[in-house]
Amino acid sequence: MRLLFDHNLSPRLVSRLADVYPDASHTSLVGLDRATDLAVWSYARLHDLMIVTKDSDFSDISVLRGFPPKVVLLRLGNCTTGDMEAVMRRGHGTILEFANDQAAAILELI
Repeated sequence: MRLLFDHNLSPRLVSRLADVYPDASHTSLVGLDRATDLAVWSYARLHDLMIVTKDSDFSDISVLRGFPPKVVLLRLGNCTTGDMEAVMRRGHGTILEFANDQAAAILELI
């Protein structure tokens, strides 16, 4: 399971979550820090990555274009990087099941 954290999330999540998501990356680390959502979507699709984001536009893109890539949508509102890290750690099993579910396109975590 390879994750791509969207630019609206802290790049620090990559190192802070490396023990549970060792193949994670961030848009800023792959030259997409100022890219459009469609460019991020295309990159994730091409490189077999799941997008992790707070941006609900990716849900819309998924409805219009289908998947892959899969989208993990964090519904947390204003929160700290530590809060996001905690949700990603707590949701590890759920995210793993989602990654293996051939019929699921979007996972919302609260």
